[in-house]
Order: sequence, then structure tokens, then C-alpha cells
Amino acid sequence: MNVRSVVMAIALSIVASGVAWSADKANEQAEVRKAADSALAALYKAQPSARKAVESAAGYAAFSNFGMKILVAGGGSGKGVAVNNKTKAMTYMKMAEVQAGLGFGAKKFQLVFVFETEKALNDFVNSGWEFGGQATAAAKMADKGAALQGAVSMSPGVWLYQVTDKGLAVELTAKGTKYYKDADLN
Repeated sequence: MNVRSVVMAIALSIVASGVAWSADKANEQAEVRKAADSALAALYKAQPSARKAVESAAGYAAFSNFGMKILVAGGGSGKGVAVNNKTKAMTYMKMAEVQAGLGFGAKKFQLVFVFETEKALNDFVNSGWEFGGQATAAAKMADKGAALQGAVSMSPGVWLYQVTDKGLAVELTAKGTKYYKDADLN
């Protein structure tokens, strides 16, 4: 085998791996979009008025997450998309969570953030987001009526719905949670 044949073989393998990576990326993006659509469907089933809140907002982010806690340590991870309702721009995101405290169990849950302003959406997408603590009970804004019933205000202009297999969660917990762009999928 001459040098030219070796170079051609290497070039073909690089191109083939790039095509495979591109197909894998497209498949993973499709899976994340499917999970986000599932989160929205679960929310709309549990809280039909949420559809209006999501559709009339500047944007939203929908995540499918899995968390586990064993004795004193726990964590979780998830993927989702943030969508600008005006431009239809979609940003793939990741979520990582760490928590401490006594407990045992695992749960799958879905989160839908509703951003009232484009600034709130852009801050979430471009700066990432970290928070800790816990919020309880349902909250709603007076001028939004029942549209945000079942959501918890996370910060000015940002509302969060959490859906579990039992429906809309009454208590939302987010301890040591970070949201950030997925560098591999964007």
C-alpha cells in the first residue's frame, strides 16, 4: 500500500466518522425534542390552562429529568430545550442536580419553565442558571388568572411547573441545580 492509499483511507475514515457523528447528533436532538414534547403533553394533561401560559409567554424550556437519592447523597440529570416563541429558535440544554440530606428513592419528573420576558429567557439560555432551595404551594399572578395555577414563581418573570407520574407537584424542590447549554447538541 502506497502513501497515497494510506492518506485516502484515513481521509475516508474521518469523513465517515463525521457523517456518523452528525447522524448521532441529529438522533439525540430528536430524542431531546421528543422528551420535551412529552413534558409539555404531561403538563397540559395535568393543568390544561398551562397551554395558554406557555403559548403566550416569550418562551419556555421543557426538561425530562431523573433523580436518585441513597442515604445522605443524591443527584439527578436531565436534558431539554429552551424555545423562543417569537423566533422559534431552539437551544438544547442540560440539567445537573446535587442534593444532600437523609432519604432513599428515585423518581422521573418533567419540568417546564415559562419565561414572561425575552430577557428572562435569554438569561436562562445564555448565562445558565443555578439555584437551590425549595418552594411550596401553588402560586398565580392576579393578571394571569388561572393560567399559571400550579406553577411556582422562581424569579421575576420565570414560572416553573413540575410534573411527576402522579401529576402536577404541589411541592417543588431544586437543590443545587444547574441548567446550561448542551455544547454537543447546539
